[in-house]
Amino acid sequence: MSSEQRYIGEILVRRGALEPDRLESALESAAERAVDLRDFLVATHIVDDGQVVRALADEVSMEFIEKIATDQIPEELIDTVPINFARQNRVLPLSQSDDTIRVAVANPLDPFPVDDLRILLGKTIISVAASEETIDDAINRVYERKDETGLAEAKEGEEVEELRDLIDMTDEAPVIRWVNNLFYTAIKERASDIHIEPTDEKVVVRYRIDGRLVPRKEANRGFLASIVSRVKIEAGLNIAEKRLPQDGRITKKIAGKVIDVRVSTVPTAKGERVVMRLLDKEQVQLDLIDLGFAREELDQLEHLIGRPNGIILVTGPTGSGKTTTLYGCLNKINTPDKNILTAEDPVEYELRGIGQMQVQPKIGLTFASGLRSFLRQDPDVIMVGEIRDRETAEIAIHASLTGHLVLSTLHTNDAPSAVTRLVDMGVQPYQISSSVMAVLAQRLVRQLCGLCRVPYTPTPQDLLELGIDASEAQKKLGELKKVAATTVLGSTDPATLPEPTSAGLSNLKFFHPGGCDACSGTGYRGQIGIFELMLIDEPVRREILNSSDAKTIQRVAQQQGMRPLRDDGARQVIAGVTSVEEVLAATQAAEV
Repeated sequence: MSSEQRYIGEILVRRGALEPDRLESALESAAERAVDLRDFLVATHIVDDGQVVRALADEVSMEFIEKIATDQIPEELIDTVPINFARQNRVLPLSQSDDTIRVAVANPLDPFPVDDLRILLGKTIISVAASEETIDDAINRVYERKDETGLAEAKEGEEVEELRDLIDMTDEAPVIRWVNNLFYTAIKERASDIHIEPTDEKVVVRYRIDGRLVPRKEANRGFLASIVSRVKIEAGLNIAEKRLPQDGRITKKIAGKVIDVRVSTVPTAKGERVVMRLLDKEQVQLDLIDLGFAREELDQLEHLIGRPNGIILVTGPTGSGKTTTLYGCLNKINTPDKNILTAEDPVEYELRGIGQMQVQPKIGLTFASGLRSFLRQDPDVIMVGEIRDRETAEIAIHASLTGHLVLSTLHTNDAPSAVTRLVDMGVQPYQISSSVMAVLAQRLVRQLCGLCRVPYTPTPQDLLELGIDASEAQKKLGELKKVAATTVLGSTDPATLPEPTSAGLSNLKFFHPGGCDACSGTGYRGQIGIFELMLIDEPVRREILNSSDAKTIQRVAQQQGMRPLRDDGARQVIAGVTSVEEVLAATQAAEV
């Protein structure tokens, strides 16, 4: 390791950012990986990049700033510095006077970018330090603002870019920068989807953040063809075909993360519409304890997936987190002594040690045919992306009865409806009762931001909306508080949960969403699950064999201890994890 790297390490130790006994091992590890000490320390979370920059700035008596007010940076100042220079050197001009320019830098010890700016701008440079993340974000914001101004101010009908020119564009082209900023901003705001939608007057971009679509950007309608063509080029699609839907894939590296993007284009009356699904392979939750279960349900599910055979079904609408739950189950039981195979449409995340197959109906590779082939591969565990028809259901049942554990999903509103859905497909009740071990219904609700949530005392109307009647409030609240205290979630401290009281409502606290910078003013940050786990025990099995309807099965399952979705939502509200409004939006009121 070079003397420069050791010097940086000694500065961090001297300024209290790094413990002395960790310096030597960090230098050795960084040298083995052929990376800078700073990059190694930040990547392994030994220190935060802000701590590193602050320590280096203190060493050279340079001011350190936490935030950059991008809206106060003059656009004419940005015009003088090429975006590639700003990004490569992580420098950004902030303000100027008659003979000086104030510039933010990410490396206070590197004088060369500042010298280049002094020559380029012809003025004295006053440097201030900021973290790499702060400067990267500011660079994208200010240049994006400049590009959006240009895209929005173009006259209607103005020629924007010829297709040939678009292919040959450099990174300085506004449309390319605008599209690239779509991805950067989406990752920064934790969006799962990007929607590019044409209207009569403009192109609107909406992000799906924590399950909700939020408008974020606009461009003049004249740029629609250029924007869509740029996305198609990246996704390897036919840019000349505008009459038919197309599907493609993009792999991008953004801020050190590898992002897989699924692209779908659809022709509409107002022009082509593009939806891009972002899959951050580093962010997928593969541990069941991160999903928000109460301890009892988590223990039951872990016991079920440890059994050698049977079927476990996960139900819910599109976007309710079913695949994530199945991945969590597979990750829990993924050991070298098990042969695990999956058939998915599509394969969203690659799991190490598991054989994953993507179905392709166009060539005859369906869930049913894939599942039939799996049985000749000596599997222990099989995951089927979705049971859509009788053939797939019967093969899954056959697999479970011949010694395999089968995990799959169904599109139903609750757990008891899964039984009637299988019967509708043509599966016999005796086949269901002999093979299905449990059905897990789930929804996703937005998680309250822990920094700005606002406590309040719930009213009887709040409780009634959660299905807690005044006459039984004291008893039911007592039960739900005990369950809420077992919520398996790192951010929930059971010690802070209120204890049952004789008044039923006193000392009980719910939370409203607030709004802060960390949650972009929404009051929510992330999503968490609410669940309904129906075990197929003897009483429920009798109702299935008697061909009872879903309501009857639900009533019997609740008598056996199943907690319905609305009650589990109330558990998360009492635990301070989500709000009443989120639970009401995600669940249906029980029939009176």
